[in-house]
Amino acid sequence: MTKAGDIEDRLIDFAVRVLKVTEALPRTKAGNHIAGQLVRSGTSPAPNYG
Repeated sequence: MTKAGDIEDRLIDFAVRVLKVTEALPRTKAGNHIAGQLVRSGTSPAPNYG
């Protein structure tokens, strides 16, 4: 596996873990706000890298 492929796979794995964390947050106004921020910032590196 190339180094670039390894980084892309790791970024995808990171995005999946971020989504799992956000699902565990409480469904409150604050929890929803933090979840939204985490989803946007945690899932954007993979497509930006690709």
